[in-house]
Amino acid sequence: QVQLVESGGGLVQPGGSLRLSCAVSGDIFSLYVMNWYRQAPGKQRELVALIMRDGTTNYRESVKGRFTISGDNAKNTVYLQMDNLKPEDTAVYYCNALRSELGWNFWGQGTQVTVSS
Repeated sequence: QVQLVESGGGLVQPGGSLRLSCAVSGDIFSLYVMNWYRQAPGKQRELVALIMRDGTTNYRESVKGRFTISGDNAKNTVYLQMDNLKPEDTAVYYCNALRSELGWNFWGQGTQVTVSS
């Protein structure tokens, strides 16, 4: 059973930075497509960033140039570096591991990010 544990959320002022971590246990994260989603109050969950098994990354348009997704094979951990944060980035951020060919789809518990002055 794969488990994902997020950490690194918190309260930050506009323009500030946070780094979210997603520690993966039970399997090797590089076998999965790793995704960061977020869900703001009253809104649908949306994909923010992903990293493919070959290391290719992709981002939601609104976070391009501000967010960076990366992985550390030695720590079996995926990160989301968030810079120049805006109030509209406020949400619960979720880590997701996907192996569609096996029908495997795992979620973390989420971590709150609040951007406010």
